[in-house]
Amino acid sequence: MTRVVILAEKPSQAKAYADAFQIKEKTKTYIELKPDSTFPEGATITWGIGHLVELKEPHDYKPEWKKWKLDQLPIVPDQFYEKVSSGKWEQFKVVKSLFQKADVIINGADVDREGSNIFYSILRLTGVKGKPVKRLWINSLEKDEVRKGFNQLQTNEKDLLLFDEAKARQISDWMVGINASRLFTVLLQKKGFSGYLSIGRVQSPTVYLIYQRQKEIENFVSEPFYQIEGFFQAEKGSYKGLAKIKEKDKAKVQALMDQHGLKEKEDIHGTVQSVDKKTKHQKSPKLHSLSTLQSVANKRWKYSPSQVLKTMQKLYEKRLVTYPRTDCNYITDNEFSYLVKNLGRYQEAMNVSFTPASTRPSKRYVDSSKVQEHYAIIPTKTVPTQNKINGLSREEKNIYSEIMLNTLAMFHEDYVYEETTIMTDVKGLAFKSTGRTEVKRGWKELFPKAAKSNQDKDALLPEVKNGEEVGARVHIKESMTQPPKPYTEGQLINMMKTCGKLIDNEEDVEILKEVEGLGTEATRSGIIETIKAQKYIEVKKNVVYVTEKGITLCEAIEGTLLSSPAMTAKWESYLKKIGNGQGSKQTFIKQTNQFIHKLIEETPASIEKVRVRDTGEGNKKKYNTPIAKCPACPTGSIVDRYKFYGCSAYKEGCKVSFPKKLAGKTLTQNMIKTLCEKKRTKVLKGFKGKKPFSTALKLDQEYKIKFDFEKKA
Repeated sequence: MTRVVILAEKPSQAKAYADAFQIKEKTKTYIELKPDSTFPEGATITWGIGHLVELKEPHDYKPEWKKWKLDQLPIVPDQFYEKVSSGKWEQFKVVKSLFQKADVIINGADVDREGSNIFYSILRLTGVKGKPVKRLWINSLEKDEVRKGFNQLQTNEKDLLLFDEAKARQISDWMVGINASRLFTVLLQKKGFSGYLSIGRVQSPTVYLIYQRQKEIENFVSEPFYQIEGFFQAEKGSYKGLAKIKEKDKAKVQALMDQHGLKEKEDIHGTVQSVDKKTKHQKSPKLHSLSTLQSVANKRWKYSPSQVLKTMQKLYEKRLVTYPRTDCNYITDNEFSYLVKNLGRYQEAMNVSFTPASTRPSKRYVDSSKVQEHYAIIPTKTVPTQNKINGLSREEKNIYSEIMLNTLAMFHEDYVYEETTIMTDVKGLAFKSTGRTEVKRGWKELFPKAAKSNQDKDALLPEVKNGEEVGARVHIKESMTQPPKPYTEGQLINMMKTCGKLIDNEEDVEILKEVEGLGTEATRSGIIETIKAQKYIEVKKNVVYVTEKGITLCEAIEGTLLSSPAMTAKWESYLKKIGNGQGSKQTFIKQTNQFIHKLIEETPASIEKVRVRDTGEGNKKKYNTPIAKCPACPTGSIVDRYKFYGCSAYKEGCKVSFPKKLAGKTLTQNMIKTLCEKKRTKVLKGFKGKKPFSTALKLDQEYKIKFDFEKKA
């Protein structure tokens, strides 16, 4: 009997696999499948819980490595080992036991380098060796795709290379994080810094790019510039135009006016020299990769990149969309053929109706040579009922319809507009006016709620004829140069991809040659969440700002390779080579080690120039600071004791204490102060009983807080 054991990355994935077959038995830690044509002797599906194992901590190697001391650096073990993650021992024991009994093991973790890392790290820690390993490689969790995947299992050669790449990434991130965080923190603490810095191979240059943009904005000095603007009145309407001059020196602009005998705001005549009309076609956007979807969702609904990834994961597990962590904008002929078959049903589900312009594949969207591990994000073959769509959360609905409509747009007609350029002559000086007229909405009719682009807002020009005489009035227009705009949270993904060469224009993004950038499609949103959690950046109304702590970090790493996005991009590029079998994990780890030695050598001198700021970390809520004089004893004060408020003279026997919460409402320090000093508060809202209620609070004779319903609001 051949025992087959499948390892899924998480329970939800295991359930999706099991749903494609007949289940014999379900337990808390594994699912048994009945024998069938795919598994003639049945199979067992078990799972990790995300990362079931992790790299050991420094103190797991040497107890003295627990303390943050300069003389302990560099912390680099001779060999890196894993351990079972905290709280996951029970599941690990089950996986180990199943692996030991297995004849064939199938890696069914996510189909990316992280999934390879999770599987092989677990396998390595179980100590199970010499058993055949197969790889499940699918892009959709639909039942027929799951069954097809298990019937066409792949060898693990590619998987092992991806594991090497992921391990090199994980170990180098560990080495840089552990050593650089301690090095910079201890050196800054010697200068009076009260907090801790977390430094990472990718997160630090990401913060530095945002800091550079913030500095550009702060240091920007707005300057005036001058142009000559004309207002024209034609028979069928008015329009504006600009002469071909843009100068900081107003005198040069005035000289051109004088040369042509023009005076400001004088009523004169002009002649239409030429009217040039061009019909232009705009194709629908490319199919979504994760980053383009994150960018659109942030622009449209202000969703953060990690919110988009989480929502995508839910839709993937509901079998409505294909694999989320893809960096590809193309599909193969296989996917195209099922999309064509389902075209009518997709339109029905989205409540849209149009006749497809073409049902033949176009290289703009369908190109097998551009698809490597995963294809673009598209809807699956499963067309949801209206009930299923109504059952989705608002985020899921928005993201799903964006993917669906973006896919349908590929079959729609081009957006067509007419671009008009009018040249108007005024006393020998030419003025240019441009505008556009919409000819056909085409695919844009699928997105009525999407914000109109700047192009759509271009001026509408009146009908004019060649040689037509128009009323004219000209003046010198003064404008001010504008600083660069701060990044929005959605732009951070693109900033990381292009290492700061922020491109707003979608067409330019396509033209931009592929660069490795910072992080990968799968990791970028996690990095942004990390630098938010570390309080290096904050997001207000979708705009990103660097905090005082972030500025301290950036000034500390300035001039080192930790602030160099280009350097990090080169590292990413080499990591990719490891995944392709052209690079070596050992070489990468050796280079990281050299980098850390160089950092330890050079950092002390560079830290001298850093001005230590108060980041507010050293004075997190100061517990035990007096709030009010104790109402019961002569010597004590009421202080915050973390979980409750109490008297500082408790050792002398004062037992006065107040809760932090009462009937579901948090009692603030101000409320406690008022109670101690005035024995009563005003009427407060937000208490919870069978229904919410409002009441004042009072102190009774035993210094207990009571409700005071008699006091009127």
